[in-house]
Amino acid sequence: MEEKPSASIKPYLDKLTLGVTRILETSPGVAEVTFVEKEPAERHTIVSWEQKNSCTLPEDLKNFYLMTDGFQMTWSVKTDDAPMPLGSMVINSVSKLCRLGGSSMYTLPNAPTLADLEDDTDEEDFFLFSGNGDKPEKPHFDSRSLIFELDPCNGNGKVCLVYKHAKPVVSPDTEIWFLDRALYWHFLTKTFTAYYRLLITHLGLPQWQYAFTSYGVSPQAKQWFNMYKPITINTALLSEEADSFVNKLDPNKVFKSKNKTPVMKKKPPPQPAGSQKSHTSMTSSKTSLLPGNSSRK
Repeated sequence: MEEKPSASIKPYLDKLTLGVTRILETSPGVAEVTFVEKEPAERHTIVSWEQKNSCTLPEDLKNFYLMTDGFQMTWSVKTDDAPMPLGSMVINSVSKLCRLGGSSMYTLPNAPTLADLEDDTDEEDFFLFSGNGDKPEKPHFDSRSLIFELDPCNGNGKVCLVYKHAKPVVSPDTEIWFLDRALYWHFLTKTFTAYYRLLITHLGLPQWQYAFTSYGVSPQAKQWFNMYKPITINTALLSEEADSFVNKLDPNKVFKSKNKTPVMKKKPPPQPAGSQKSHTSMTSSKTSLLPGNSSRK
């Protein structure tokens, strides 16, 4: 497909990108934004893929392919010599929506496959690694799951469309997972639509998928996040300082009612007669000593 500048994007394609092209073009330091226009996928191509893989594409992903057969947007930043490629947003076309785990990792005969990594302790190790037993069940490389590559992530891992339950028949329920370079699984979203929004809002920054892992993005990638997506990378900090954004004014103290309840004053207890006389004599003696109260003789 021929690469065309973002200004030539058709109106419906501009809506497809959620206006991210205009955001990038007005961002400081961005040199160029390139969008690869793709024709819609033929319906028979989708049907052929479903028959070949014995599963049905999710309705939202199928509608996406009927609009454009894949997605590719890249953008660069200005440097001294030449623009440096930075952001990359990719969704494979139907023809490149290939299955993982079935073929050998090497061309040698009897070479191991990803399915050979499966073990009875994998599930336990996953929960220990994630630190949270409430995480969803991870996908399997063997015949228990069907896994298809949506995004190669520039070699930093793979974003996959996962059918977790393939036996006895393939369940139509799918999820989007991230497989890192150490072959650990990380859950992203339940639907393709939700993942697509994540892809767009993270601007295709390098290693953005690692923000959803327990170890996060690399220090170098974090610098790019701080420059172009600071809120995304500092979400934990915002949650810790949530009280600083809360209005702590108490309206009951600010807007006090004018109709106050009268307060009943207690009368002092009666004093004995002797104490009253002594108190009266002390008061009169003090009054006689005040200036202007001297008596005539």
